[in-house]
Amino acid sequence: MKKGVHPEYHPVVFRDANTGDEFLTRSTATSSSTVEWSDGETYPLIVVEISSKSHPFWTGRARVLDREGRVERFRRKYADLGRNAG
Repeated sequence: MKKGVHPEYHPVVFRDANTGDEFLTRSTATSSSTVEWSDGETYPLIVVEISSKSHPFWTGRARVLDREGRVERFRRKYADLGRNAG
C-alpha cells in the first residue's frame, strides 16, 4: 500500500448502546473517547446504536410479517393474466 494514501487502521472498541456489549476489532474509525480493555491497553471507544448482540435478526426476535410468501402472493395475483394473453 502507498504511504499517506490510506487512513490509519488500528484497534478500536465498539460498544452496543442497547446491551452494553463491547468487542475489540480493527477499524479506520476514530473517537476522542477511550476505554481500557481487559489486556490493560487503552483503545478508542465507538458507541453504536445496534450490533449483532441487539439486532432482531441476529438475536432471533425478528417478526415474520409475510407468512404467505411473496412468490405465492405474486402467482395468485397474476395467475389469470397468463391465460388471457394472446
